[in-house]
Amino acid sequence: MTQSTFSWKALLVTAALTLPTLAFAAEPAMTKGGILVDHKGMTLYTFDKDADGESVCKEQCATNWPPLKAESTDIATGDWKVITRDDQTSQWAYKGNPVYTYKDDKKTGDKTGDGKGGAWHVIKP
Repeated sequence: MTQSTFSWKALLVTAALTLPTLAFAAEPAMTKGGILVDHKGMTLYTFDKDADGESVCKEQCATNWPPLKAESTDIATGDWKVITRDDQTSQWAYKGNPVYTYKDDKKTGDKTGDGKGGAWHVIKP
């Protein structure tokens, strides 16, 4: 086996092992029990007061309803896109709606934020 053949095979094996990880990393959430949850299993919400793909949830609101953070290197996929908040951090949006978790949800399966203030809703894909 020549050096170039070995290097080519090593490259292919590395790519085959890396691609599934990249595909997983690109998806910011998954469906569980008919709702969207983050990769920790925490329920995801939208806020009725957000409009045009922009978050109006700031300061104390964002403390109570942490935005689903995106990395600057994340790219849009399917119904998901990355938006830039006023503080220049990145946040995921689902079907144009910024996405949040809720501080009072303590364990997977909690949905204590659903219906809060008549404006917060779990995401049902």
